[in-house]
Amino acid sequence: MAQLIADRRDVDFVLHEQLQVSDLSKHEKYLEFSKKTIDMIISEARNLAIKEVLPTQKLGDREGCRLDNGKVSVPESFHRVYDLIKKGEWVAMTEDPEWGGQGMPKTVALAAGDYLVGANYAFMMYPGLTHGAGKLIGEFGTEKQKKLFLKKMYTGEWGGTMLLTEPEAGSDVGALTTSAKKNDDGTYSITGNKIFISGGEHDLAENIIHPVLARIEGAPAGTKGISLFLVPKIWVNDDGSLGEFNDVVCTGIEEKMGIHGNATCSLALGGKGKCRGTLLGEENRGMRAMFLMMNEARQLVGLQGFVCASSSYMYAVNYARQRIQGKNLLQMMDANAPSVPIIQHPDVRRQLMIMKTYVEGMRSLIYYSGFCADKMETASDEGEKAKYHGLIEVLTPIVKAYITDKSFDVCSHGIQVYGGYGFIKEYPVEQLLRDCRITMLYEGTNGIQAMDLLGRKLGMNKGKLVMDLFSEIQKTIAAAKGTHGLEKLAANVEKSLNKLGEVAMHIGATAMSPKVLTAFAFAYPFLEASGDVIMAWMLLWRAVIAAPKLEKLIGSTGLEEGINYLERRAKIEKDRNAAFYEGQIKSAEFFINAMLPVTFGKMKAILESSSAAVEIPEVSFGG
Repeated sequence: MAQLIADRRDVDFVLHEQLQVSDLSKHEKYLEFSKKTIDMIISEARNLAIKEVLPTQKLGDREGCRLDNGKVSVPESFHRVYDLIKKGEWVAMTEDPEWGGQGMPKTVALAAGDYLVGANYAFMMYPGLTHGAGKLIGEFGTEKQKKLFLKKMYTGEWGGTMLLTEPEAGSDVGALTTSAKKNDDGTYSITGNKIFISGGEHDLAENIIHPVLARIEGAPAGTKGISLFLVPKIWVNDDGSLGEFNDVVCTGIEEKMGIHGNATCSLALGGKGKCRGTLLGEENRGMRAMFLMMNEARQLVGLQGFVCASSSYMYAVNYARQRIQGKNLLQMMDANAPSVPIIQHPDVRRQLMIMKTYVEGMRSLIYYSGFCADKMETASDEGEKAKYHGLIEVLTPIVKAYITDKSFDVCSHGIQVYGGYGFIKEYPVEQLLRDCRITMLYEGTNGIQAMDLLGRKLGMNKGKLVMDLFSEIQKTIAAAKGTHGLEKLAANVEKSLNKLGEVAMHIGATAMSPKVLTAFAFAYPFLEASGDVIMAWMLLWRAVIAAPKLEKLIGSTGLEEGINYLERRAKIEKDRNAAFYEGQIKSAEFFINAMLPVTFGKMKAILESSSAAVEIPEVSFGG
């Protein structure tokens, strides 16, 4: 079953060959995280995921959550694995051990999450949200708030959530109506209703700490007047003991398409006038604080979508090797020819290649975004720190939106490879598609991520964020130009990068012109084209590493002229490492030569900037 969550060989490749993450141990902050330690962490996460978490995936989907008189019960199988997550200190892997974390690099934590989240991400949302809520307290909380809440949350003894969305204020957070009235003792009385709260009520922890966005009476309208409050489900006394129920009532849980094991709750705050909270951070600065959690949450959502794709790909490959159906195309006229595994059929191989290239490229991008955070932590000067922070900023909407969209596509291909069986609940790819779909919606829909990329990130710091990203891509292109056999692939990626630069200038200028609505109608195509070029970068980077190692093993990269392919294949089939490196080069070749050309069509459409979508009269949509 391990093979059906994440490919350990590929995980190790990204960690140790592409990013060389153990080099972080040269810095005092990560001194203890040698390659041996990192491998041990990943092995432990993998074992826990396979043996304990994965069996709860289908059980949780079938059983779902139950609401009874304001109390939510999660699937029974979740309780044992939640205890194991707590005991293993997996809730806050990257945080200070003083508060219950493990202090590990974010890249390593993402690799561990590749397995743990991949095994059952509906379950892993409970500890994941708790960590995110704890981060807010760690960053903006008073010493008292930290002492009362942080260790309890980072050890998983208490849960945590994020209360943003309201019935009439979904993505428009500034329209919220939840109110806060200051009390004489410095606390605030909170009144309002929140919806779509993942893990808002459950029976895994004795208390749940809710960061809540609300407006203090008399505060300005819109986002400028929003503050952030800590609202415990059960009040926490000054000595850390639990007090009375804090009038946070679950009024409903959603019946959803997927992630049935996670309770998506509607919460009523202060229905009886007895809900209290404490200010977290400064008055009217709640959105600034919440963006810290939202950025991390968006990266987590990218991981959630990705692990569905990774699993679907592994299942599809396994199924295609075992499913016997039809003759080999070269033997179709031979009445006595045997049926063969469907992995021999060209169209199935095409779909598997699409899945493979996206899964590999997305894994590299997710780990790279974490690696940028680690480099920011270990940066020797402010300029270097700012560069990596900027890379994270510009990559976050790509990680969230592009990865989740392409992950859903990969999951759809997974069902297609299974044929009719893929549509049946008995087979795992059906659930993976359903679970994946929400990742395109929550923590800001993918259209909003595209608006963020165009409206904020593209012009941030006079375009320096984008230029720094382009500079990193150029480094890989230069390395590929100097790598035997990769010269043509490098030239194609360089051509796409140059075109993307032209498109970025065009759409940025259009967004500042009277055609601003037209520009934002093309915000998502721009994000998608950017993601395509970044995928090509990641795959080319992989090929740059793989090519010399493959050449050393078998004497060629396979991209030279005059190669004896039968002789070459015979050598590869005898060497698993050679086969892996060959796979990296073929992934880059397939994506850059067979898929990246489509991106030029997308970029051409952006440059032409048809205004049809914004000019059409509303009544012309019909209905």
